[in-house]
Amino acid sequence: MNKNLIRRPALVAAAGVASLVLAACGSNDGASSGHGGHGSSSPASASASQVQHNAADVAFAKGMIPHHRQAVEMAGLASSRAETAEVKKLAGEIKKAQDPEIKTLSGWLTSWGEEVPAEGAMDHSMHDMGGMMTAEDMDRLKNESGKAFDTAFMEMMIKHHEGAVEMAKTEKADGSFSDARAMADAIITSQTAEISRMNTLLGNN
Repeated sequence: MNKNLIRRPALVAAAGVASLVLAACGSNDGASSGHGGHGSSSPASASASQVQHNAADVAFAKGMIPHHRQAVEMAGLASSRAETAEVKKLAGEIKKAQDPEIKTLSGWLTSWGEEVPAEGAMDHSMHDMGGMMTAEDMDRLKNESGKAFDTAFMEMMIKHHEGAVEMAKTEKADGSFSDARAMADAIITSQTAEISRMNTLLGNN
């Protein structure tokens, strides 16, 4: 009897420790799934994601989508019109980089409850964006081929990239959405490097 009395408090204490361990594990699991953001759908996390962006982020996304679309259209002409392998390679890289970014930017706008710019929509404000080609510029590029295309393409794309870099710098300065700021940083790095490549090919360096 005395042995049972001695053992019983020990068992109770062990059970208490086990409960604490299980509770701690359960708490950690919950924190892990919520930390990534993907596994949590609580109202708190949803509202937190909504306040992570500001007007500058929206303007960046709405401006960069048509800007990228035009660059992709310009790059698409190179496969059948460009003369040099370097220009064809550059155009392919531009298309490969900017197509996914258009999808990402569109996804952000949708998640923020904002309207995604319509495909092919061009208003006066878009023409005012840095580096955007006019309809006449695009017609000229479509009518060129060979060396003349290569020169026109690179001259236009340099201006286009310079405009994108300025838009990205504005986002880095004024935006608050971390993913948009990271994309802006990548655009500045990659397109500045491409501008340098094109200037070298044009003999401007």
